[in-house]
Amino acid sequence: MTATTVDHEVGPRSSGARHYLLHAGWIRALWMTALFGAFGFGLVVLLRWWGDWQPVLNWTPLVLVSVLVCAPLGFLAGLGTFDYWAAYAIGSPTRPDDHSSHGATSWKDYFKVNTDHKVIGIQYLVTTVVFFILGGMLALLVRAELAKPGTQYFDPQTYNGLFSVHASLMIFLFVIPAFAGLANFAVPLMLGAADMAFPRLNALSFWLLPIAGIMMLSSFVVPGGAFACGWTGYVPLCSTHQPLGAVFFNQGVQWAGASSIMTALNFLVTIITMRAPGMTFWRMPLLVWANFTTSLLVVVATPFIAGSQFFSMFDHVMHTAFFDPGNGGYALGYQHIFWFYSHPAVYIMMLPGFGIVSEVIAVFSRKPIFGYRLMALSLMAIVVLGFSVWAHHMFVSGMASYLRVPMMITTLLIAVPTGIKIFSWLATIWEGKLHFNTPMLFALGFLSMFVIGGLSGVMLGAVPIDIHVSDTYFIVAHIHYVLFGGSVFTIFAGMYYWFPKMTGRMYNERLGKLHFWLVFVGFNLTFFPMHLVGMEGMPRRVADYAPKFANLNMFISLASFGLGASTIVFLYNMITSWRSGPIAPSNPWRGMTLEWQVSSPPPIFNFDEIPQVVGSPYEYGVPGAQHAILAPARSKEIEEVTVP
Repeated sequence: MTATTVDHEVGPRSSGARHYLLHAGWIRALWMTALFGAFGFGLVVLLRWWGDWQPVLNWTPLVLVSVLVCAPLGFLAGLGTFDYWAAYAIGSPTRPDDHSSHGATSWKDYFKVNTDHKVIGIQYLVTTVVFFILGGMLALLVRAELAKPGTQYFDPQTYNGLFSVHASLMIFLFVIPAFAGLANFAVPLMLGAADMAFPRLNALSFWLLPIAGIMMLSSFVVPGGAFACGWTGYVPLCSTHQPLGAVFFNQGVQWAGASSIMTALNFLVTIITMRAPGMTFWRMPLLVWANFTTSLLVVVATPFIAGSQFFSMFDHVMHTAFFDPGNGGYALGYQHIFWFYSHPAVYIMMLPGFGIVSEVIAVFSRKPIFGYRLMALSLMAIVVLGFSVWAHHMFVSGMASYLRVPMMITTLLIAVPTGIKIFSWLATIWEGKLHFNTPMLFALGFLSMFVIGGLSGVMLGAVPIDIHVSDTYFIVAHIHYVLFGGSVFTIFAGMYYWFPKMTGRMYNERLGKLHFWLVFVGFNLTFFPMHLVGMEGMPRRVADYAPKFANLNMFISLASFGLGASTIVFLYNMITSWRSGPIAPSNPWRGMTLEWQVSSPPPIFNFDEIPQVVGSPYEYGVPGAQHAILAPARSKEIEEVTVP
């Protein structure tokens, strides 16, 4: 073999290897994660050596900086989320966008940085379903421990870690981002826009989520175990009395919160600036209104939980005393900061669901939404009032007693705009031509379950009742009727409703209805008895309980495993239908909003021409009513108007 031949063979191989190592993707992400992590490790060691801080190898700051900050940044850089901005920042020549990272032609495209809002929406949903399953498995382990009194499988610290990670995954990695995923897919289509306002920021916001979820789950394997202070992370328990796993919680919340803020800013700019011609605010679908108001809540409230977690982490890692009463800190200050975010967060986890239910009920009742403007204004009222009720979580915390009555009044007052929505949905259903497809069943299930959760919330808003049942299983029942009966039911409704549009396939309706009834029955059998044991005084967040609660707890645990099994039906239906379900028409539900006026799945840039919005999105049953007209219809409409 000649030297020339050897050079010919080695050259392409080496350039190909270089391409794989340096080109954005998973291989580059692997070595850049290791590189950035090593850089963070070395930086901490160097600074501690230089400052003569002993021991130099202190694992808490080392893990924080290298594993929880630098390594994730390396992963994001390796995947390519920063490539465009980095090139701009260093003054590289502008590269024309060939849209190679926009849209999906195979399953591999869902594992890349993608700027198509439809792909990102599906990425969100699949990822959140994974964390939903993992969080649900942790819940089943909790119920296995509680099936009988005494210690069965886990010591108290491990048990506390199980329910803490369960709640954190369900809130930060399932409910909030699942709504973001549904909105990512549907809102630009509903607006008549080609994409979100900031597609690259949209892609980055998704890839922060797996980082946050893996961080929380990996806390189980660090020395001392997972964070075991509840999803609320109360101090000083979580800031100074927990192992390294508590820092994983602090940072996981930061990554998830950053994702939420990026997504919310993107939605606000998209909704305000990218509506189709003719789409005034009073012609927007209620799902768009719901995500507009949710985004306002996220942008205003999320920095508060970020601050609370930073201060808690500083107390843990740097030995500050923000929340350490022994050194002049203010422990209740954490609760005020945390709940100033986390009660609005309840509405962050509810308002998008309200929008989904409004879409589903109008379509499957074949009637216009009753009180459309009041429905939109009630969303704005919830945003404003949501910031005035945070301290009702603190009636027994030792806070200033004069705050109790004002907070009780605002808590009861916020039930008014929520009640407006309930009665508007009922009025929409009244005398409608009802179609009980799976999305409608989940919407009706939401209505009934959320009313129960809302009524128990009104009870808890009254100071005397709250004092009696605080930190009991009554609170567990209440939050699950609000967040599972409310949020999860609406997420399932949205997934089934837009499944044909996302995949171009119809799901199996029989399996969908079976899934609904298994969830509905299993949910009530699991959580309604918790009201009873809570009223009797069974404390939550405790690995053991009095023998008198044994029978009901065994019943609850058995029911919970039935509820968990219902997810198998959902997964089977989604996977098989996506692969080989019947081809979906463009508008299987006969909806009027814009996403149903394009093919299933939609074109890569949504619309060949920008639609013209001419009416309300909910004029079902009104002869000749149209929400929008596309190009061919528009030209015909113009001809009819101009002919004398």
